Amino acid sequence: MLLEIDRTTAAVDPAFRADVLAGLAMRPRAIPARWVYDRAGSELFEKITDLPEYYPTRTETALLAAHAGEVARLVGPGRALVEFGSGSSTKTPHLLAAIEPAAYVPIDISGDFLRASAAALAADFPKLPIIPVEADFTYPIEPPAGIATLPRLGFFPGSTIGNMVARTAVNLLRAMVETLGEGAMLLIGMDRVKSPDVLVPAYDDAAGVTAAFNLNLLHRINRELAGDIPIDAFRHRARWNEHEARIEMHLEAVRDVAFTVCGERFAMTEGETIHTENSHKYGPRDARLLLRAGAWTPVQEWTDAEGRFALILAEARPAGTAP
Repeated sequence: MLLEIDRTTAAVDPAFRADVLAGLAMRPRAIPARWVYDRAGSELFEKITDLPEYYPTRTETALLAAHAGEVARLVGPGRALVEFGSGSSTKTPHLLAAIEPAAYVPIDISGDFLRASAAALAADFPKLPIIPVEADFTYPIEPPAGIATLPRLGFFPGSTIGNMVARTAVNLLRAMVETLGEGAMLLIGMDRVKSPDVLVPAYDDAAGVTAAFNLNLLHRINRELAGDIPIDAFRHRARWNEHEARIEMHLEAVRDVAFTVCGERFAMTEGETIHTENSHKYGPRDARLLLRAGAWTPVQEWTDAEGRFALILAEARPAGTAP
């Protein structure tokens, strides 16, 4: 049962324009990762999740399949399942089938992709109220009327939390508390620190799908912001930053290049980059500390046999008094 919420936006998002112009003007240059995920970017990311080098999706999916029953026991029946950054919702059926929620609310910034995914899921769960919300989930969101009185379980898979620096990640977790309400629970996926020999290929695959995903940002800028960026002047770069414990994705200029965006002129020298995405990796203590800083108390944790990825269930509880 698919219920539509009308939250359409103008063809050119003013926040996209502002972030791109500011990001190209700053040094070093950087554009927030969320703008990579237009419809084309979201579709390319779904292809990435099926690549042999990209272990997070299959590892997390296996964890959900193995432990969804335990999650159901801990969260109890009748909750509204609210998924942040739902994408294609490929992992969600494992959870929906186990916890039997009262409603499902997928939230995503890519509206067309969101609605198509919600419609496909509605065919598999015809009696479940599905309420897609097109929104930037990094800010608190007013719950749709259909779940206003229901207890809620947030779902944030894919280690998407790793795309954010610590300060932003904590702010997001606190915004989720506001969206879900006190007493809500959150099931979150977090990727673990591991060898760069495993990490780098996961973000720079042999087939070049991740490169196309990253370069799609330039296509979007040209299409939506009247840009004339020569795409062939850039290449995808993925590198491990040991100090920050993260994979970084960059668009590197392969030659000196000049271009315009929204009538503003920019120039880059060969080797200069635009930083487009981070993927932070967390040790077990780091993950729990991050959740607590974001006003979530860890309740249970599951990981694969190799300790490469973790699913953590947490609860929004009132802040305690310091000793």
